[in-house]
Amino acid sequence: MQYGICNLSIVPLRIEPNDPSELVSQVLYGELFKVLEQRKTWSRIRLAFDKYEGWIDNKQYLEISEDDYKNLKQQPHKLSTDLIEYIQDKNSQLYTIPVGSSLNGLELLNHSFDGNFIETKQDKSNLISTAFLYLNAPYLWGGKTPFGIDCSGFTQMVYKLNGYHILRDASQQATQGLALSFIEESEPGDLAFFDNQDGLITHVGIIMEDNYIIHAHGKVRIDRLDHSGIYNVDRQLHTHKLRVIKKII
Repeated sequence: MQYGICNLSIVPLRIEPNDPSELVSQVLYGELFKVLEQRKTWSRIRLAFDKYEGWIDNKQYLEISEDDYKNLKQQPHKLSTDLIEYIQDKNSQLYTIPVGSSLNGLELLNHSFDGNFIETKQDKSNLISTAFLYLNAPYLWGGKTPFGIDCSGFTQMVYKLNGYHILRDASQQATQGLALSFIEESEPGDLAFFDNQDGLITHVGIIMEDNYIIHAHGKVRIDRLDHSGIYNVDRQLHTHKLRVIKKII
């Protein structure tokens, strides 16, 4: 088994080993992974944080030893908290990194960083203020940054930045936590899940106070939430059908 670390800011994780292939997620700076299969120019990897799998360009990561992987993996997550920051390499060259980048591997990569970071769990009340960091970020299938993000990438990153672990896709996240019977039982920071005509969960958002929800749909936006689902205040119609509310924390 081989191991790797992302040494660039935002690297695409694709469903097939080629550049035109569908983007299924992104690998942010400092993220760790196992290399499941390595070809001439592409590698299939499994991310350490959420076990998500996909293909990454061999030119866009650095191989590390098993010992380094295990040592870094067992450390508390140290994450950058500013929308955009910089790290500096040994040649004093700057690399931009987005919010939520992992800083645990700085010494291994011989990089330096003097920005803001977090490495402990935060109170649940902090989730909404973190979510506002992504407000108006454009929707991007597979995205995980303020420059493009999907609905489950948004919820995962907001929770991750507060020290909590949830899975990558909406359908996976819906298997976590405690189901609530009514919206009135929910608290700000709980997750609301929505299904399609086939009954498959395809969307997720973060519940706010006073029956509002923040979610990624076209962009990260705030809409109304009722027992039917999400009511889009701009279009004056329901856009998503409510399936279940989950209390993760």
